[in-house]
Amino acid sequence: MLNTQDIKKDFKIFDNNPSLVYLDSGATSLKPKSVVSKIVEYYENYPANIHRGIYKISEKATEEFEETRRVVAKFINARDEAEVIFTRNTTEAINLVTYSLGRKIIEEGDEIVTSIMEHHSNFIPWQVLSLELGATFKVIDINNNGQLKIQNSNVKTTSKNLKMENVITKRTKILALTYVSNMLGTINPLKEIIQVAKKINPHIIIVIDVAQAVPHMKVDVQDLGCDFVAFSAHKMLGPAGVGVLWGKKELLDEMFPFQMGGGMISEVKVNQTIFAESPIKFEAGTPSIADVIAFKEAIKYLKNIGLEQIREHEKELTSYALEKLQGEFKNNIQIYGPQDINNRGGIIAFNFGKYHPHDIAQILDEIDVCVRAGHHCTMPLHNRLGINASVRASFYIYNDKRDVDRFIDGLKNVENILRVK
Repeated sequence: MLNTQDIKKDFKIFDNNPSLVYLDSGATSLKPKSVVSKIVEYYENYPANIHRGIYKISEKATEEFEETRRVVAKFINARDEAEVIFTRNTTEAINLVTYSLGRKIIEEGDEIVTSIMEHHSNFIPWQVLSLELGATFKVIDINNNGQLKIQNSNVKTTSKNLKMENVITKRTKILALTYVSNMLGTINPLKEIIQVAKKINPHIIIVIDVAQAVPHMKVDVQDLGCDFVAFSAHKMLGPAGVGVLWGKKELLDEMFPFQMGGGMISEVKVNQTIFAESPIKFEAGTPSIADVIAFKEAIKYLKNIGLEQIREHEKELTSYALEKLQGEFKNNIQIYGPQDINNRGGIIAFNFGKYHPHDIAQILDEIDVCVRAGHHCTMPLHNRLGINASVRASFYIYNDKRDVDRFIDGLKNVENILRVK
């Protein structure tokens, strides 16, 4: 496992709150000192706008900003840095595709396919688009193991085990899926799903939400074979307010801008506007400059640790937590998602006895253990599971088995406080 005591030294929050057990990285991650320092560096040394000034501090800001684009492109193995677009978050990145491409290619009678396990940001935009344009909105269900019903959960997934002919057809224009479920923790076999989908319909556009994947494992857009991916900096040690849309350049070049205004133009006349080329045409107005600049420090931090090491650390930690939860609370706890740790990210959502998730989270907070309670922006999934809410613990590089033990002790305290005599 990773040396979490050394890692915690890089996070100021643990200096300020050494007893903190932070188990909500699925919502947002903590930020290392190097990221915070880079934000301060911008504001103290070159706090100018980008792409416009010809004076030194503006040129410095522009270079730092564009260097982040190059770092992101290399991190996800994009062919060209011009394929990397900065947005505010994953939600805006997906909405960009919905508005700029979806409204261009979707016609009445076409199909848009997503899954029941999607975050609202990869569900609602496609649902609304389907309703507005008269398309068929198809939602892939899950089995009892929290895996998509297009795969055989009893056999290691290969393309021949994917049952997609009734899901993807020649009328399917868009397939939008998550790589890792933010509630179930399910890791979907996307490479194989994409291969089969493209074989059934070579013209299908595939949009992948990798917000819960890219902080924890290697995401290679060339290897995946998709057309777009979307993710956020704040879930991978970076600042809030920065999202990324990666798209194939040939598709981006054909898309209409999402927003109009300053910076995204080549030329403006009274009767005509000529837009800049991608990615600039999708980045209207002044962006969150300091946060984009600092984002590259988060990527450098993750690369220094190693994505493979992060994945192995989380597998061991999640396996330990599952064993402790099931051993300590037996039939009094309902855990959602795959049992096989190889098919699961560092996320555990559960319900504990008849105790309300909000009560559980509040009692845990009294001993500085932070978990998420609610529907986690996955209401269709919760409805599918027949529950209103759940508790979610999500692990990252600064968590270790001692954190899990504190978490377990906190749940025992919940039981002592809330147990009906």
